[in-house]
Amino acid sequence: MAERNAGNDQRQNEEIEALAAIYGEEWCVVDERARVFCIRVSDDKDHPKWTICLQVMLPNEYPATAPPIYQLNAPWLRGQERVNISNNLEEIYIENIGESILYLWVEKIRDVLMRKSQLTEPGPVVQKKTEEEDVECEDDFFLEYDPENPYKAFDYDFSENQPEIKELPPIDHGIPITDRRSTFQAHLAPVVCPKQVKMVLAKLYENKKIASATHNIYAYRIYCEGKQTFLQDCEDDGETAAGGRLLHLMEILDVRNVMVVVSRWYGGILLGPDRFKHINNCARNILVEKNYTSSPEESSKGLGKNKKVKKDKKRSEH
Repeated sequence: MAERNAGNDQRQNEEIEALAAIYGEEWCVVDERARVFCIRVSDDKDHPKWTICLQVMLPNEYPATAPPIYQLNAPWLRGQERVNISNNLEEIYIENIGESILYLWVEKIRDVLMRKSQLTEPGPVVQKKTEEEDVECEDDFFLEYDPENPYKAFDYDFSENQPEIKELPPIDHGIPITDRRSTFQAHLAPVVCPKQVKMVLAKLYENKKIASATHNIYAYRIYCEGKQTFLQDCEDDGETAAGGRLLHLMEILDVRNVMVVVSRWYGGILLGPDRFKHINNCARNILVEKNYTSSPEESSKGLGKNKKVKKDKKRSEH
């Protein structure tokens, strides 16, 4: 293991040195010790019309057995465009497992931006704001958290004895966590079938603030009584590995018939691995609050005991 890590370190160092030489000012070291870097990718170096900041964190296992953890940041990047770029990057990794791929990723993003620039649509309209203006409107990003009446927006009688319920389940919204101008908020709904998962997502996206989030990461677990197994799935929404980490947390806590969505609004400052901590903390807090699991202290004590939880996964298509 030590030799493999040493080999990875050497290959990472060689790749970092080469990228710094190739991209110059476009390449930025965020945290050298944590191996966090940022590359500004544009359609045109002299007169950029479209730009994406690709943030990467290189795990110890990269490039031998694991991909870089990445995040795409651009004020205009939303929905299907983000999904398409993420799919392109993941395809490159799968086709080049064990190889250094950051250069391929950067050039693929540049190719996408250049093709986008050749279309007739104008560049993004970015309104500059002072930090004071950003702070003043920050509170508008969150759905109102009302512990006294969390179900006030919905009138729904939930029952575990109705596995094919088609009504929209109640949706709760957790207390936001803010760190260095990025904000995270969890949303929770009881679900007993994949159709309800789609309904919850559709309802959340009706809210303009949630729809404008940089990422809406989610995971769900539905217990199939007859088969004694779980139907479960997750979605990163551009925040690589975040959905899988969220689902893993739900497995460890052994929750069932519930869906958790965590919205993140990026504030312009890279958080590195801390973003995953905030995503999971948001999720665990609302699961504890709604009595799907025990307190954070008690659940953390039981992590080792729950490692053998059965993981019979079925991926729903949606």
